[in-house]
Amino acid sequence: MRTNVNIRKNDQVYVIAGKDRGKTGRVMRVLPKEQKVLVEGVNMVKKAVKANPAKNVKGGVVQREAPLHLSNVAVICPETNAPTRVGREILQDGSRIRIARKSGAALDKS
Repeated sequence: MRTNVNIRKNDQVYVIAGKDRGKTGRVMRVLPKEQKVLVEGVNMVKKAVKANPAKNVKGGVVQREAPLHLSNVAVICPETNAPTRVGREILQDGSRIRIARKSGAALDKS
């Protein structure tokens, strides 16, 4: 099963639902099979980590990001700096780019 994900790594996103609603951050990782994204500094959870001297890891409780569902984030338009939906446009050369529905600005560097 292939899922269509409109959000990519390094996109700036705005959290529209959940405990961190209103926060913005950069997408660090996209998990298309689970339909989730990992956003920098958002949805922080505490996790107990076991010490591993071989990997130079100290034990204890650490804070790290947990994945958010795709439906709870919206891409930020580079022109208007506001959350927007994502559309697709086919260019003259046949390549496809993502565009912001609010302003029509290109989200992909091309």
